Amino acid sequence: MGWERVFELFSRLRSNYAGEFGICKMFVTKYRGKSMQCEDGTWIQDGDWIGELHLDNRQILAMLQSNEANRVALMTARLARSAMRQICAEMQRNPQLSQVKALQGITLLHRGITHGLGFETHRVEQGAFRTLTTSYLRLLLTVFHPSSRKRIDGHTDKLIPLKLVMTRSALIRQFGAEKALV
Repeated sequence: MGWERVFELFSRLRSNYAGEFGICKMFVTKYRGKSMQCEDGTWIQDGDWIGELHLDNRQILAMLQSNEANRVALMTARLARSAMRQICAEMQRNPQLSQVKALQGITLLHRGITHGLGFETHRVEQGAFRTLTTSYLRLLLTVFHPSSRKRIDGHTDKLIPLKLVMTRSALIRQFGAEKALV
């Protein structure tokens, strides 16, 4: 987990805001990359403020030490839903976050997250960043999953990182105060 500490420190140094919300951490940074249009029509362009989401891998590892992998996946999904409600509330009340256009995360494990939490998926552009991200996320999966390397072998075609994106308006629609009352 040493690499996690270094990555978190680097993320905090390069961000305009850093917050912890249960199992998620959010670092507000400027978006870098090609312009992308989201499903609700929002355009995210180079230089726009976004909230980068990161799962707290220490928490996931701790859960894996005392629970089976499928149970941890369900627990993580519930904790992520709770974290999204917290992030939404913070984005609505904190003026420092008023310029954040969207939330973004990069993951290999996107199948349940897109439908369950309301994220849309976008491809990660080819290049050094994608190569490094793919290697790092596969290494994490190997370390975390009980069947280790067997989990990846034969499935590398499915283990391609995708960018998960949720615009500010989609976040408020999905997790805003009115939604919490329902």
